[in-house]
Amino acid sequence: MSSMSENPPRNSFHLSQLIYDTRYRSMTIQVVTLGLVCVGIWWLVDNLLANLTDLGIEPSFSFLSSRAGYDIGMTLIPYSSASSHLDAAYVGILNTLLVAALGIVLATVLGVIAGVLRLSKNWLVSRLMAVYVEAFRNVPLLLWIVLIYAVMSESTPQPRDFREGGGASMIWDAIAITNRGVYVPGPVWGANSGILVAIFAASLVGAFFYRRWAKKLLFDTGRLLPLVWPAILIAIVPSILFYFILGRPVTLDYPALGGFNFSGGLQISTPLVALWLALALYTGAFITEIVRAGILAVSKGQSEASEALGMRANRTMSLVILPQAMRVIIPPLTSQYLNLTKNSSLAIAVGYPDVRATLGGITLNQTGRALECMLLLGLFYLALSLIISFVMNIINNSMKLEER
Repeated sequence: MSSMSENPPRNSFHLSQLIYDTRYRSMTIQVVTLGLVCVGIWWLVDNLLANLTDLGIEPSFSFLSSRAGYDIGMTLIPYSSASSHLDAAYVGILNTLLVAALGIVLATVLGVIAGVLRLSKNWLVSRLMAVYVEAFRNVPLLLWIVLIYAVMSESTPQPRDFREGGGASMIWDAIAITNRGVYVPGPVWGANSGILVAIFAASLVGAFFYRRWAKKLLFDTGRLLPLVWPAILIAIVPSILFYFILGRPVTLDYPALGGFNFSGGLQISTPLVALWLALALYTGAFITEIVRAGILAVSKGQSEASEALGMRANRTMSLVILPQAMRVIIPPLTSQYLNLTKNSSLAIAVGYPDVRATLGGITLNQTGRALECMLLLGLFYLALSLIISFVMNIINNSMKLEER
């Protein structure tokens, strides 16, 4: 009996083990740290609410339903000064999403092309790409936004200059680049236009799956099929055929000079163009280096082997080098997409009405609800960043090597 009392069972647990036993010590430290953090947050929030109450300012989001009372120059949804602050926030959110999406697409295209050309054997081409990278990476983004905006505002003609004898002319009688913005033909949606859009979307999906099937066939059997022109035909031909079969449901409205400005068509405002180009060129410079590093991470023997098999240089890059480099490229590429999205908040420098200018600017100044506006603004950028990260993680997981 004495021996049993002196040697307790191995599975017995004592509270002292939470401190002295290495199996439980780390968990104890984490729980205590989490508790202290929660207490600290609770204390800060409690003090904040108490101070606001003493000042006669009780946190409330009811101001979102009140009348905004200000106009917004660019809107993607119906909006007027009689709309609510919530509607103004929606306008700013959509404008932010628009410039972020356009910037991501253009920055990716520029970055991939420039990254490949940075490794070109042509000395002039590689040096020009190096100049582009160094110029945009080492100058603050805000300066590029203001510079591009100033160039577009000062160097482009006024709408009145497009009158006969004014010295300015439209491009292909359809596009006018002015100091007020770029005017391009705009679509006019008629009957059956929804069917045509659905057919075009289905064609794009078909082209995507054709490329995947052709690549899988190449990797499985070695049979090489053309990738570019069949995908283009699959994406375009059905839409063209149904465009005429459905009686031309979509037409174009061309901009025309009337009075002191252009009317008709689609106007892309100067602030949007300046912000879009600056974000894309600036982020594209960083993506260029990411792509270059990813390509250099692939063994040189891969390209030599493909050349020995008789593959052309462009096919070697698209089918052998880039797919392997993407495993190195995607993680830092995600960070650049997040940076571009958050850098779009600099739009206020050129008067582009993004969510920072509406919810975090005019609405905040009119209502005085700084805490609520900043909280909503932070939650929006947090949610948008998490969505981008989630999508990029899915793409990254799809690029992983499959074990056999």
